[in-house]
Amino acid sequence: MRRDTQCQAFVKRVIMSRLFKIIMISTVSLNAFFVVLWTDYNTKYNLFRLFEVSELIFVSIYSSEFCMKLYVDPINYWKDGYNLLDVIIIVTIFIPYGLHRFKGKHYPYLNIADGMQSLRILKLITYSRGIRTLITAVGQTAYIVASVLILFFVLMFIFAILGFCLFGTPDRGDLNNWGNLAVAFFTLFSLATVDGWTDLQEQLDNRNLALSRTFTIIFILLATFIFLSMFVGVMIIHTEASFKKFKLDLMAERHMALMGEKQVILRRQQEEVSRLMQMQKNADYKSFSELVENFKRTLQHTDPMVLDDFGTSLPFIDVYLSTLDNQDATIYKLQELYYEIAHVLSLMLEDLLQKKRSQTSENSEET
Repeated sequence: MRRDTQCQAFVKRVIMSRLFKIIMISTVSLNAFFVVLWTDYNTKYNLFRLFEVSELIFVSIYSSEFCMKLYVDPINYWKDGYNLLDVIIIVTIFIPYGLHRFKGKHYPYLNIADGMQSLRILKLITYSRGIRTLITAVGQTAYIVASVLILFFVLMFIFAILGFCLFGTPDRGDLNNWGNLAVAFFTLFSLATVDGWTDLQEQLDNRNLALSRTFTIIFILLATFIFLSMFVGVMIIHTEASFKKFKLDLMAERHMALMGEKQVILRRQQEEVSRLMQMQKNADYKSFSELVENFKRTLQHTDPMVLDDFGTSLPFIDVYLSTLDNQDATIYKLQELYYEIAHVLSLMLEDLLQKKRSQTSENSEET
């Protein structure tokens, strides 16, 4: 059990706050901009002191972030892959300093360590949920992508052997492109990417090699329009599924935030009512109704109110109003129907009276 729970909670609130994320994103972006300026020799020479001071500031901020996160949760910190990425970036930051100190400024591999400083921009992944969602989608497709790549390698192996046998003969073959299996693989990779395939085909045509065009067309169709399209389709499907899950998570978070605000409002209203009840005990109010009336005078139309009753929800009100409109329309149609029925009955009654009068007149004439 930790004894510094209050300090831990405070540091956790700091690193989870929106302001801290904005500061870190701005720091990483500014560091990336300085790295771009650092690649120009004249700018690097003229602003050498500025680069030195800014480098110390950036390293201090990254180290402070690492220490704060490690302090909040020293065990679970190492279980997060993005935290491990931050650790790797911090290690790469200190590699040039170690090489300068122990190997000198003229160490031949020092430029590689300096080039690895571009990895700092990867710290933006930690603060971008969209990028993390995309990386998750790529990770979920690893097995399927590996299967597609294995099939693609099998296809290239078959066509490499076939191309070597058809076009790699020492007497009249194209030894530069099909002379051995390694060169054949590289040539097939060029055909798969459709990069300069016309030049490769032209060299085969100049040697009058049979089946060369059929070989090239079949391989390009299989490699480019089937396997590469399959690869892109798999990536799109899993990326779309990941973004749908991302949207659902955002909706769930918004719902939880709304419920939290609702609980805060309810708690505040309960505290207000409790305070009024306490005031009733200490004040000269005759009844609780009088206290409530006094409370109503203090309310404004902009005050938030939480209504848990189903009958006061907006969806119910919309359905209820629509039902009332349908009820009014039904009553209006029933009234029209009743009017027509009454009119028909009145006409039938008049006909019946006329028939009786005619029968009475006929009987009187006969007598």
